[in-house]
Amino acid sequence: MTAPFAEAIEAEVSRVIDGKPEQIRTVLTVLLAGGHVLLEDVPGVGKTQLARAFAVAIGGSVHRIQFTPDLLPSDITGVSVYDQETKHFVFHAGPVFSNIVIGDEINRASPKTQSALLECMEESQVTIDGETHVLPKPFMVIATQNPFDMDGTFALPEAQRDRFMARLEIGYPDPGAELAMVQSRKTDAPIDSLSAVTDLPTFAQHMQQAREVFQHEAVEKYAVLIVRATRELQNVRLGASPRATLQLMRAAKARAYIDGRDWVSPDDVRALAPLVLSHRLVMRDADASYEVAAQAVEQAVASVPPPAVRQR
Repeated sequence: MTAPFAEAIEAEVSRVIDGKPEQIRTVLTVLLAGGHVLLEDVPGVGKTQLARAFAVAIGGSVHRIQFTPDLLPSDITGVSVYDQETKHFVFHAGPVFSNIVIGDEINRASPKTQSALLECMEESQVTIDGETHVLPKPFMVIATQNPFDMDGTFALPEAQRDRFMARLEIGYPDPGAELAMVQSRKTDAPIDSLSAVTDLPTFAQHMQQAREVFQHEAVEKYAVLIVRATRELQNVRLGASPRATLQLMRAAKARAYIDGRDWVSPDDVRALAPLVLSHRLVMRDADASYEVAAQAVEQAVASVPPPAVRQR
């Protein structure tokens, strides 16, 4: 049974993204868990619309940053400007000071510019000229990549990928959903008619309550063993990190909360493992596709028997 607040948000977002309930549920899970999403897909499938729809549904702000080779770190975080009248430096916040930040084609910016997001994503703050500025809550980065157009791009380093809680593909809609999309956009764009179904303080309360969902020690050990198993696979050069273990459990708590439960089940961990772990693996074959990494995670999950845990 889906929690009422989650059902309302998903229903509102689905007015824009037709026929993708699993992807919408995944983004909501990551947002509730305080994580970030890496969207890898072809242009035109609704990546930006998905982010904007979530911002509207929770009553939050959204900024889109188009990553290009000439983009500077200060274009993201902001800059301190000297004020001639006050004789002091005044901080001008960058677009990262939003509830949802869309990093469009993040791999087209230089590694130096990409690194400007590291502190933002890990600590929800920005440090400029020795002064720390706290980002709004909730804060989420939804970064996009086009996996088929890699000319002039910079591969995301492991430290950057490790800060994304989940990797997601939207994919093309089925014929029925695509037809419904065409019919619903004859005059106006549906996103223009979206409205907030909750507000930021209320959503922040849901985030706090999701963190308090009970996790049995056996389920914690189950998650740890799965992550450790990714480090022991023969075709994996670098397995998932301890940060991945923490984020897997946070996502599992959020999934349970959305389902209306106050306890985490092994099924939560098993279902989220491919989404949370696959993009973090470094395969021995440098040309291995994401699907190969996902199969490696499935292999790791299959090698660990789930615990028999009684519900509360």
